[in-house]
This record gives sequence, structure tokens and C-alpha cells, in this order.
Amino acid sequence: MSLSRRGLLAAGGAVGALAATAAGAGTATASPAPGKGRKVRTGFDRLAADGYALLKGQKAGIVTNPTGITSDVRHIVDVMHPDDRVDLIAVFGPEHGFRGTAQAGGSEGRYDDPATGLPVYDTYLKSGQPLADVFTASGVDTVVFDIQDAGARFYTYIWTLYDCMEAAALAGKRFVVLDRPNPVTGRAALGPVLDPAFGTFVGRREIAQAHGMTVAELALLFNARFLAERPVDLRVVKMSGWKRTDFFDTTGLPWVPPSPNMPTADTALVYSGTCLFEGTNLSEGRGTTRPFELLGAEGIDHRWADAANALGLPGVAFREAYFAPTFSKFQGKTVGGVQLHVQDREVFDPVRTGIGLLVTAKRTWDGFAWRPDNWIDKLTGNTRVRTMIDAGADTDEVVGAWSADLAAFRAVRERYLQY
Repeated sequence: MSLSRRGLLAAGGAVGALAATAAGAGTATASPAPGKGRKVRTGFDRLAADGYALLKGQKAGIVTNPTGITSDVRHIVDVMHPDDRVDLIAVFGPEHGFRGTAQAGGSEGRYDDPATGLPVYDTYLKSGQPLADVFTASGVDTVVFDIQDAGARFYTYIWTLYDCMEAAALAGKRFVVLDRPNPVTGRAALGPVLDPAFGTFVGRREIAQAHGMTVAELALLFNARFLAERPVDLRVVKMSGWKRTDFFDTTGLPWVPPSPNMPTADTALVYSGTCLFEGTNLSEGRGTTRPFELLGAEGIDHRWADAANALGLPGVAFREAYFAPTFSKFQGKTVGGVQLHVQDREVFDPVRTGIGLLVTAKRTWDGFAWRPDNWIDKLTGNTRVRTMIDAGADTDEVVGAWSADLAAFRAVRERYLQY
């Protein structure tokens, strides 16, 4: 599918020669099936194959982290730095840092990268003019973005993208997004749409909880709808070989944990639903080998798994489970709960599943409580989920409450899909 004229204009500028070529070559209708030779080429793969023509004559800085790798698992900064065809002069690190040394809620600060000598600037929790000042101080002409997303609104890298686009516009810098797959497919948007009154770094603007888009598609949407008063000069470099129905393990690309508690693509599959447990007093599995697949608390027994299985949620089963987190909630204590086992990912709905688990946890464990700061409202993007569950609503009632908002977002989203 080629880039539409509307999409190009909405992006705030015409796509350069490489991006336009990528748009025309991005279809995969004749590609062989996964496992039989078909392989996705990322935006970076295509940029490099074209000799970095899109960055010619530009001093470039890149927003990236350990997921910014080639198919042979070399980091793109290590590849670009010695290449005379590109003038890479700076790196910008998000949450967890450029080299990934920081835990959730942390970053690496300002330092010089030991491997390349490049200055690394910290973007975490910076936005607006302060972040624009970082770009100005770095001396770059173009800011490049290449980070693997997990497909959920509250995964902070897409808001790093948003903040960096806004700041680049303020600083008069060009912005290039190198696309990577949505690891849980791009088939559909799911879940509640954020009310802007609840905007935070886990959800700046009005998109669905599971957005079903790639980072390049999100960039086009952001630029046209949320940054329209001051759009950035945006280019996107599409993938080739990726289809909206592709799960990550069909792409042929190596998986690198995009954050310490996203160890596998299986984690991403459930994350947009079970991350809601961050807004409760239950463990969301941090400090275990299966974060977001293991959920529990002291005092929970088999009744929760029984109630969850009784919901008949599609594509998933729940096992009574006991675990002892090594950090985070209930550190060093043995807790009871459930483990999710996704049995048919084609029909599995992570957001409905997350809601069903919240409903049944509250009904089967008298110790259930929301976090005192009502963090659940920031994660869901409204008060409705919390208040409906507190009032005794069942899973279908809670899910049905966002249907009109979701339908409206799906219609908007459709305009920016590139594959």
C-alpha cells in the first residue's frame, strides 16, 4: 500500500526519495509464508541499503535503545557511527536508557557512550521547550527515531516519540521515523480511548489502549491530529515484507527486550491488558520470569483461576499459580494468583481479558484494592473502568462502555495505516 497524498500532507511535509520508494515497495502480497523465506526488512534496513540518502548532508542524532538492531543483532548506532555515508553526532536515550541499563522509571542521564564516544542525551521525562533545548544543544539537523514498540498506549516509547516530534518542531529540526513491527499485529485497535483530562506519560493523547499501529503510523497520526498547529517536518521509512496480520515471531527479526520487564514477544501479547494490574495492589509479575503473565497477591487461592476460566474468554486459559517476586510488589514473599496461557492468539483479546481478570479478582479476593493514587485511571484513560467495576459491572458491561469511543478512533486510525 503506497502512502496516500492525504497522509503525506498530514505528515507535515513530503516524504523524501527513499521513503517514497519504500512506500511503493512496501506491499507483501507475493511474499512467501513465514518460515519459508519471507523476512521483514525494517525501516533502518531500508535506510542503510539506500546508503543513508535520506540523511545526506544532515548532522543526525538518533533516539533509540537496545532494540535498535539489525537483523544480525548489531546495534544500529554501532553500524552507523563508523560509516562515512552518514554523519551521526548524537544519541538520545529514552526510559531505561540508550544501552538499557535502567529499570522502570529510570534512565541513564547524560554521558559519552564508551563504545563510540558519541554524546548520549537523556530524553526521559523531558518534553516541550526543555527537550527542544536538548536537540538544539546537540547540534543535530535531523532527529531519527528507531525503537521497538509493544503495541500498548501506556508503553512510554510512543510518548517519547510524540514528545520528540513536538520538541523537534520547536527546535526547527527535521524528524525521521524508522519503522518496526507492531509485535502483536496491526489488525485492530482495542480498549478504551484516553480522555485527554487523564493525559500523562503513560498516555498523552486520545488513542486506544491497544492501538494496532506501527510507530511510523502513529507518527503520521500524531503529526496530523495532535501536533497540527506546529507539525514537525516528518519523514517515515516503512518496512517491507510486513503484513498487519503478522505476529513478531513470523517476521524473521530477532527479539530484544524493549524494557527489562518485556522479556519476550509473548509478554507483549498480554501486556495491553494485564498491565492494568499496575493500578491495583496485586503483583503484575514484575520480579518473575513471566511478568504480566503471572498475577497475584497474598491470600489469593484457586478461586480466582476458577472464576476467570468460567468467563469463557476467547483464546486463553488460566492456571492457579504461586510465585515469589524477586523485586517490586511482594518482594521475597510467596503469593497466589493466576498464570495466563494464551492458547489461540488469533482470537485472544488482551484488553477484554485484563478487564475480566480485574472483575473476577475483586469478586473472589476480599483484599482487592486499587492503588491509592487511582493509577488505574491513568492506565485506562478515564474513571469509567474503575467506577464500573466498583459498582459491580461484569466484563461485557465494562467493555461495552467504550464501544462508541473505540469506533470513532478506529475510523481516525484507518487514515494513517501504511500496510
